[in-house]
Amino acid sequence: MSTAWGRGLDFPKSITSSLVFNVLSCRLFAWLQVTKSLTRVGISVRDVSISVRDETVLKCPLTTVFLPIVYIIVFVVGLPANALALWVFLFRTKKKNPSSIFMANLALCDLLFVIWIPLKIAYHFNGNNWIYGEGLCKVLVGFFYANMYCSTAFITCISIQRYWGVVQPLSWQRKDNAVSVAVSVLIWLAVWVLTTPLFLYDQTVRVINMDIVTCHDVTLRSQRELAAGYFLTMGILGFVVPAAVCVVAYVLMLKALRSSMTDEAIAKKRRKAVALIITVLVMFLVCFSPSNIMLLVHYSLLLDQRTITGYGFNIITLCLASLNSCIDPFVYYFISEDFGEHRKAERIRLSFSALKNSGTSRKNKSSSC
Repeated sequence: MSTAWGRGLDFPKSITSSLVFNVLSCRLFAWLQVTKSLTRVGISVRDVSISVRDETVLKCPLTTVFLPIVYIIVFVVGLPANALALWVFLFRTKKKNPSSIFMANLALCDLLFVIWIPLKIAYHFNGNNWIYGEGLCKVLVGFFYANMYCSTAFITCISIQRYWGVVQPLSWQRKDNAVSVAVSVLIWLAVWVLTTPLFLYDQTVRVINMDIVTCHDVTLRSQRELAAGYFLTMGILGFVVPAAVCVVAYVLMLKALRSSMTDEAIAKKRRKAVALIITVLVMFLVCFSPSNIMLLVHYSLLLDQRTITGYGFNIITLCLASLNSCIDPFVYYFISEDFGEHRKAERIRLSFSALKNSGTSRKNKSSSC
C-alpha cells in the first residue's frame, strides 16, 4: 500500500492488532492473578490496628464523600471521551501516522482503567470497606498504576514524535508505522512486567479498631520494604525519567519553532505545539507530579520507619492522578487533525439536523393554520 507516509502498515489493521494483543494480554494477566489470589483465601487478609490520626482520615468526609465524587466525574467524563477517541482513531482516522497509534494506545490505557472505577467509588462510599475480595483489589490497584505509568510512557512517545515532526518533518513522514506499533507493544509488556510486584503481596488489610477491610490504604509492617523499594523504583522510572524527556523535547521544539517564525505554516505549528505543551504540563503538574512525589516521600519515610503525617494528602494526590483520563482527550484534540475534524463534522451535522427539524416544525405549524 503506497501512501504519503511510505510503505507503512495498513493503519486500522496495525492499530487493531496492537490493541487486541494489549487487551488480551491485560485480561489474561488479570485473570491469572485473580485466580491466584482466590486460592489464597484465609491468609490474604491481615489484621492490624491503625493510629487515631489515620482512623480519622478513613472516617472523614474527605475519603467517604469527596474522593468518590471525584471518581464519579472521572468515570462519567473519561469513559465516553476515551471510548469516542478510540473509535475515531480506529475507524475515522484518515492519515496514517505514528502519533495516531500512540494516541490510540493511550486511549485504550485510560479506558482499561476507567471501567474499574465503579469498584473504587463503591469502596469509598462504603466507608473505605472493601467487600470484593483480595483478587479484585489487586486488579484495581494494578490497573490504576498501569494506567499512570502507561500514560507517562505514551505521552513521552507523543512528545518525542511531535519534536521530531517539527525538526525533521520529511524524515519522520518516511518512518514505518510498524516502529510505532512495536514501541507500543514494548511499552505494554514493560508495564505488565513492572506492575507484577503489586500482585505479589497483600493489598487488603483488616483494620481491627474500625472493623473494615481496606484496599491499598494500609501497608503491613512485614511488607514495607517490598512496597517501598517498588514504588521508589517506579517513581524514578515511571515519572522522573519521562518527565525529564518531555521537558527536553518541548524546550528543543520551541527553540526550533522560534528560529522559523517567518513561515506562516510554522507559526501555526507553534501555536499547536504551545497548546500541547500547556496541556501536558498541566497533566504532569496536576495528575502525575503530586502523586509520584508523595509516593516517593511516603515510602522513603516508611522505609526509614519514621512517623508519616501526610496520609490524607497522599490519598488525595492518588485521586488526582486519575484525572489524567479526563485530560488526555484534550491531548488528542490538539494533536490529531482527524479528531478535531470529527468533532467539527459532528457539530455541523447536529446544526443541520436542528435547522431541518426547526424548518419542519414551522412548516407543520403553517399548514395547520
